[in-house]
Order: sequence, then structure tokens, then C-alpha cells
Amino acid sequence: MKSTANLFDEIILKCANTFSSKMKDYGSAWRILRLSSLTDQIFIKAQRIRSLQINKEKKIDEGQEPEFIGIINYSIMALIQIEKGISDDPDMSISQAIDAFNNQVKIVKDLMLKKNHDYGEAWKDMRISSLTDLIIQKLLRVKQIEDNHGKTIVSEGVDANYHDIINYSVFALIHLQDIK
Repeated sequence: MKSTANLFDEIILKCANTFSSKMKDYGSAWRILRLSSLTDQIFIKAQRIRSLQINKEKKIDEGQEPEFIGIINYSIMALIQIEKGISDDPDMSISQAIDAFNNQVKIVKDLMLKKNHDYGEAWKDMRISSLTDLIIQKLLRVKQIEDNHGKTIVSEGVDANYHDIINYSVFALIHLQDIK
């Protein structure tokens, strides 16, 4: 049986391949997006996943997997935006964007390993629908923090919520692989 760290790496490789391909297609046009725009894009994807889980009927021939991949990639873009700031122009080469992507993945994976240890791999007993709901809850928190101009009193910031969103999405994708 593969370790959670190895499963994480496999999922992130799929996400990185998608990210790289989209960079080749579109360049770094995403660099002009404000955090609120990225949050809304992630929210749309999470709501679609929830709708697929509840309704079971879909009119677009894409399932949950590409949506979770999109959530991961947009969340990583948001973390890059937090680190580098928003740009007025697509200002990153493919290699720069991939390096930034990989730097964020390292931070997220390190956090996942620490939390996974402390929580005893509880995610393995969670339902995909619960992970989806937690992602939506985190997004609602991010929206509130954004509405508060990034200020919190006792809560973690936007970046911590994006880290959790990425990890919940990875866990959901691992579960989806197990279903196949």
C-alpha cells in the first residue's frame, strides 16, 4: 500500500501536468487575477462538484476529478499571487511559473505531512462529500477574510485556508482513484 506522501505526489503530478499544459496554451494570463477572482473561480468549481454529488445528473461530460484538479491549481495560483503580488501583465515564463508552483506544493505537502501525523490520517475515513463541504466552508471563510481586507482577529489567514483546500482536494482525488 502506498504512503499518503506518495499518493500526494501522484495527484500533484497530474495537477502539475495540467498546469504546465495550460501555461503552454495560455501563458501566465492568470497573473492579472485578483485573489477574489481566484477565490470565486475555485468556489464555482467546488459548487459544481457538490452539485454533481447531490444531483447525479450532469449535462457537461466532465466529472469531479478535473474540477478537483482545477481547485488545486487555482489555489496554488492564489498562493503564488499572495507571495508575488498581482501583476498588470502576464509576467511569468513557463519555467518561472512551474518553479513557483513547485515551491507552493512543497509548503503544502510539508503541512499535510505534519497534520496527517497529528490527525492520524483521519482523511482516509472521510467521505468525498465531506471533503467537498469543507472546501466550500474554507472558501466562505476566505471570502469573509477578503471582505475584511485580509484582517483576522484570531483566525488563520487566507493562505492557510488555501493550503487546507489543496490538501482536501488531494484527499478527495485519492478517494476517487480508489473508486475506479
